[in-house]
Amino acid sequence: MAYTPRELMVVCAARQIQDGENVFVGMRLPLIAFALAKRTHAPNCIGLFETGTMRDTPSSELLYTMGDAPNITGAIWTTHTVSLLGQMAAGEVQLGFIGGAEIDRYGNLNTSVIGDWQHPTVRLPGSGGGADIASLAGRLAIIMPHDRHRLREKVDYVTSPGYGYPDEHGPAGIAWRKRVGLPRGGPSALITTIAVFTFDLENGEAMLQSYHPG
Repeated sequence: MAYTPRELMVVCAARQIQDGENVFVGMRLPLIAFALAKRTHAPNCIGLFETGTMRDTPSSELLYTMGDAPNITGAIWTTHTVSLLGQMAAGEVQLGFIGGAEIDRYGNLNTSVIGDWQHPTVRLPGSGGGADIASLAGRLAIIMPHDRHRLREKVDYVTSPGYGYPDEHGPAGIAWRKRVGLPRGGPSALITTIAVFTFDLENGEAMLQSYHPG
């Protein structure tokens, strides 16, 4: 049986989760990736959800959003969003999943505006916690469709930082994150409907790791 592109994205996302890790799961496909990882290679991972929920088992019912009631039933902790974000600030979250409208070669994500900030052609939903995850999680896995208008040389606005840009102070990459005061993390994988990319820590640029069959 052939996999669909979205099913392949779920499989690749699940592989980013290591056993025993605390994972900021997020919405949509990562919900399924977390359940798949728990049932296969990472039975001891913990899922954190922006609504203030922490789970050591996937929901027994299908979730459409992380705020659905079944995600609360059986949770090991239900609290406030700020308490979950505090876990990231303390360095207790090893992996976070996010998406975006645009991404560039350095893993910087835009979910704010398309076009000029003062006169945008499209106004997007905003960070929604993405900037916190991109700044504070131990590493970042990004999931989005592989479209020309989404994969950009440079995004119109950096909502969630990846590896920045080269400037007069030095290169992009992990050195840029240190220069701007981000204590850890950065993108480790970009998972699209076509391929999986990793990132060079020295220059911050995305590199093709694998492409999906078909």
